[in-house]
Amino acid sequence: MKNILIHGLGQDDKSWENVISELNNIKVCCPNLYDLVKEDKMNYSNLYKAFSKYCESKKDKLNLCGLSLGGILALDYTKEHPEQVNSIILIATPYEIPKNLFKIQNIIFKFMPRKAFLEMGCKKEDFINLVKSMENLDIKSNLDKIDCRTLIVCGKDDKANIEGSRALYEHIKDSELKIIENSMHEVNKDNPKELANIITKFFKDD
Repeated sequence: MKNILIHGLGQDDKSWENVISELNNIKVCCPNLYDLVKEDKMNYSNLYKAFSKYCESKKDKLNLCGLSLGGILALDYTKEHPEQVNSIILIATPYEIPKNLFKIQNIIFKFMPRKAFLEMGCKKEDFINLVKSMENLDIKSNLDKIDCRTLIVCGKDDKANIEGSRALYEHIKDSELKIIENSMHEVNKDNPKELANIITKFFKDD
């Protein structure tokens, strides 16, 4: 079994470092999503294709744990390849794309310095293109195809995603829901120890 941690938009693989340091004898892979796309144009379709190839290269059943964008990728991969996924953890994953929020974020991104994006391993233009390409994603379709063990996690103070997390819990059969105290959207940064405890228990219960 391979355990994969998938970072969110505005994060990179290093965003999981504090969680990984708290995991109890759990080995994980943690790709930088922007590196996976390489020479292709940066958009969600190409990112998903690259992520799928990454998963297939593991040649084993997968435990996927994704935050936000990472959760969307985990959901899409599980819908398309249910036979390859053993379990998923969806952290701060939206039930629907918040289009108005995305538009506001894109305006903010345009005024951010290029250095901030390069530190994540992504060009500013590529990052903005990725966000634009996600505006019409249909996350809530085919949730009935999810039949693996599923854990939904959200920070208690993540106002933008807590209702979406509850909706995912209601629409994915036999899923579990955990709300983490002292956390906003970036649970892996806000409360890495508690998140690591939850991940460890969920993966070890297999």
